[in-house]
Amino acid sequence: MLWLADEMRRRGGARIRDVVESYCAVTVHFDPLGTDVDELMSELGEVMADEEHFSESVSDEPVTSPSPRLVTVPVHYGGSHGPDLAVVADQVGCTEADVIDLHASETYRIYMLGFLPGFAYMGSLSPQLALPRLATPRVEVPRGSVGISGRQTGVYPMAAPGGWHLIGRTALRPFDLRREDPFLFQTGDAVRFEPVVGTLATTG
Repeated sequence: MLWLADEMRRRGGARIRDVVESYCAVTVHFDPLGTDVDELMSELGEVMADEEHFSESVSDEPVTSPSPRLVTVPVHYGGSHGPDLAVVADQVGCTEADVIDLHASETYRIYMLGFLPGFAYMGSLSPQLALPRLATPRVEVPRGSVGISGRQTGVYPMAAPGGWHLIGRTALRPFDLRREDPFLFQTGDAVRFEPVVGTLATTG
C-alpha cells in the first residue's frame, strides 16, 4: 500500500490534494473542478496495474526497500500511567514485567493514521498480548497514553474516549500544532518503545 500511495502522489502531481493509506485501501482526494477525472482515473489504473505486476515479480524474493525512519518512544509503564498493565498481565498469564518486555521488545510498523489526528496504528503486537478492546470504553484517555488492542498498539495524541488497554504513558506529543510538522509519526515509520523510570515530564 505504501508503494501504491507514493506512486499515486508522484504521478498525480498537483491534481491530487491528498493520498491516504489504510490497511487495505488507498483513498485519493483530488480537485474535481480542475481535473480531467477520466484521465486521472486512467493514470491511477496504470499505477494499480504496475503495483500488481511489482507484487507478483517479488512474491518469491526478498523485497529490498529503503530503511524506514525509526522513532523511539520513551514510556512510563504501569501505575497511574498504565492502569491496565496488571489486568493485561493477569489475562495473558504472565507478570507485569513480562508484558513490558514483550511490548518493548518489538519494532513496530506504522500502517496507517486515523481515529484522531496523529494516532498511529502500529503492528504487529506479540500474539501473547493480543486482547480484545475493553467491553466498556473509557470516557477520557489521557494524552500520551500507550494502549494495546488485538495485534495493534498506539499512542493517544490527545485526551479522548478510547477502548484500548492502557499499559503506559509517554511525554512525547504525537500531534502538536506548535511544530513545523505537527505529526510525530508517519505511515511506514518504524517505532520502538523504551521503558523509562522516574517522573513523567508533560508540558502544556
